Amino acid sequence: MLDGVGGQLEHYMDLLSARQKLVSTNIANADTPGFLTQDLDFDAEMRNAANGPPRAMDAPGLVVKNDGNNVSLDREARLLAENALRFQIATGLMRTQIQIVKSAIDGGQNA
Repeated sequence: MLDGVGGQLEHYMDLLSARQKLVSTNIANADTPGFLTQDLDFDAEMRNAANGPPRAMDAPGLVVKNDGNNVSLDREARLLAENALRFQIATGLMRTQIQIVKSAIDGGQNA
């Protein structure tokens, strides 16, 4: 059971890392004509964990400016904050999983 939970947490954290890179790229290209915002479909990526690395996709529903760019700095800032919170929660859960395994190895003596 711990391997399954730990594996899912690891995959989730990999997705958070991939999203962080995409958001950083989106922000860096906020003034690049024709640049389209990229994102991940978290639900689909979690279901398809065995299908290789996450696939970026165009973020739907964003307003395209006259230069063809659709990066919204407000959206990207919100995603950065959300991503940081999600990563904090995931690392806390991973820490708990490691403590459970360590306690089992120690025979419950350090609980």
